[in-house]
Amino acid sequence: MNTVRICDSTIRKLSNGRDNSLSFKEKLEVAKLLDKLCVDVIELDEIRNGKVDTLLIKSVVTAVKNSLIAVPVPLGADPAPTAAALAEAGSFRLQVVAPGSSVRMEYVYHKKAAAITEMVAGTVAECKKFTPDVELLIDDATRADDAALSQIMDAALSAGATVITFCDDAGTMLPEEFAAFLEKRLAGEKRLNDVTWGVSCSDELSMADACAIAALCHGAGEVKASAYPVNTASLENVCRVIAGKGESFKVRTNVATSSMKRTVGQIRRFCVPSGENSSFYGFTPAVDSTDDRLTEHDSKEALIGVVEKLGYSLSEEDAENVYEAFLKLAKKKESVSSKEIDAIVATAAMQVPEKYKLVDYITNTGNLITSMAHVKLGVKDDVLEGVSLGDGPIDAAFLAIEQITGRHFDLDDFQIKAITEGKEAAAETIVKLLANGKVYSGRGLSTDIIGASVRAYLNAVNKVVYEEEP
Repeated sequence: MNTVRICDSTIRKLSNGRDNSLSFKEKLEVAKLLDKLCVDVIELDEIRNGKVDTLLIKSVVTAVKNSLIAVPVPLGADPAPTAAALAEAGSFRLQVVAPGSSVRMEYVYHKKAAAITEMVAGTVAECKKFTPDVELLIDDATRADDAALSQIMDAALSAGATVITFCDDAGTMLPEEFAAFLEKRLAGEKRLNDVTWGVSCSDELSMADACAIAALCHGAGEVKASAYPVNTASLENVCRVIAGKGESFKVRTNVATSSMKRTVGQIRRFCVPSGENSSFYGFTPAVDSTDDRLTEHDSKEALIGVVEKLGYSLSEEDAENVYEAFLKLAKKKESVSSKEIDAIVATAAMQVPEKYKLVDYITNTGNLITSMAHVKLGVKDDVLEGVSLGDGPIDAAFLAIEQITGRHFDLDDFQIKAITEGKEAAAETIVKLLANGKVYSGRGLSTDIIGASVRAYLNAVNKVVYEEEP
């Protein structure tokens, strides 16, 4: 079973879009969401505006924990500034973009094939001085001259390129034609079998997804896709096909497909141009929109459908408890929103015995010091303690709990809201943890926000532990 790498091109493709170009903050948030999905590679655009683009790369590198960051280096350019911006990453990728077709070579780069080949070799060699991971992207490869394409690939591989990507910019090939093109390349350059090769497919004929899958069936190790429609393969569709049929062609991914739909929906909300209708771009608004409401006349199946869209997988017993709680609320209201259904799941589903009980906690925070939390939890007849620093007292408390349990939990969502008014207002906190492909929700109530957060986190942790233990 081969693990194929999924590269997301959303940020790079939208960096200079005419109709919609992401802001600095939007790019950072999209990168965080892609990292949360465990996408293998996140592509950023090349450095054009020195200070701003460099700061963006540094910010993304700091925010991303799972994904590799890839940034293009223009053909013949010095890779040092790009490498310096990526320096804080444990590992990173430099991409060298080269034209494949004679049209691109002469009309875009104003060079002949021999000159392009020489520039490819030189740029790849320079990039190798900063990172072992260097990718050659061959633009318009499907319309390239066979001899010129072979020379470019040979030069890049000899200079140390570790990834070769064939780009079908024209997007006029059917899956069978694209597969034949790839077979010819593999037969002509035997060294491709010793490195990773991948594809980037244009969606001009709405065939990008099918061509990408055809490439995987022929041994592609990487596929470029995007969470938002940018004339390339769909991240959601490609990963869905791999999850459902990957065993038949011996391929799997690292992408967290269990939370795909929800996370992609969040990404697309950042990408839709202001004032545009999101349905025009091929996706349905998130389930927390005001349009998604249920009444007491809706069936249990309809309720469970909304619950599943929220990311939960309920047992029959939990489903019954949630439905009963929903009916109690629905009889008092004209309709129940998805946010209220979310709260119902947090309070009614899977109430379990507490393995970990909160004994007490102490937090220390301020604008001149790093926040610290000291948490004590009761486990049977013992009291376990954890002390941790964090980005704020709540983060520190969560990390202290992880220290006690010896487990790391992915935080899927975190909400705080006041349920009463005044100085002594009570806070309700909802924490959602992602474990084993499922979402576990916990709820905490307290006049102390930190206390409510700790109780909600523990509530969710106890649900995870209860389901895992025999």
